[in-house]
Amino acid sequence: MDRNVRSVEDVLKLMDDLFAPEADRWTAAGSDWWDGFYADREKPVPFFVPKPDENLVGHLERGTLTPGRALDLGCGPGRNALYLAARGFAVDAVDLSPTALAWAGERAREAGADIRFHQGNAFDPEFTALEGSYDLIYDSGCFHHLPPHRRVSYLALVERHLAPGGHLALTAFAAGEGGMGSEEPDATFYRSGGLHGGLAFTDASLRWIFAGLEEVELRRMRDEAPDSACFGEPFLWAGLFRRPA
Repeated sequence: MDRNVRSVEDVLKLMDDLFAPEADRWTAAGSDWWDGFYADREKPVPFFVPKPDENLVGHLERGTLTPGRALDLGCGPGRNALYLAARGFAVDAVDLSPTALAWAGERAREAGADIRFHQGNAFDPEFTALEGSYDLIYDSGCFHHLPPHRRVSYLALVERHLAPGGHLALTAFAAGEGGMGSEEPDATFYRSGGLHGGLAFTDASLRWIFAGLEEVELRRMRDEAPDSACFGEPFLWAGLFRRPA
């Protein structure tokens, strides 16, 4: 007989089990699923291209973001981490998948970039690779793959690691015309035991979730042409929030 819940984290882990076997996509055991996803580098996956997000490039070109310490959540093959390092940031990049990190490491060595890569679940309180505060937390497509209850863990990480005056920038599936991801209510995912490929958000829902931060910008990502130097897909939100100093 199990009676092993006495903390918020115990409750979150119990709720993770409601999504088995999908739970391994965001928990510490998630490397197998994502390793398979990243195994074929020739797959026509939009974000496999070695290009930074257009919104990230725009923020740096306009001076909204300036170099400092940066954390890239769910860095995948490292395209945004590489861009940040090239622009003078000291970068920590985290991903569940050793396969993705191996690819990112190859790209970093080819570019001569000094990036600290960490394998594991950044939202797990036992994940100790990250230390101190970051001036920028960047998330390109991680947030929309978390189940609703793990937003608690996400906000806790932001609280723990985003410096006063620092910025959280993210892209996430957009609800509405041309959007992607499921628009079902949060409760539906617990009944079905799956995330239906990811969760879509309205602009209002993102503003509510990140109400503890100041909104700098929230818009649809621009659609970038194949020959563009940047990545951009209009089915994603591009958001920038600032922690009050």
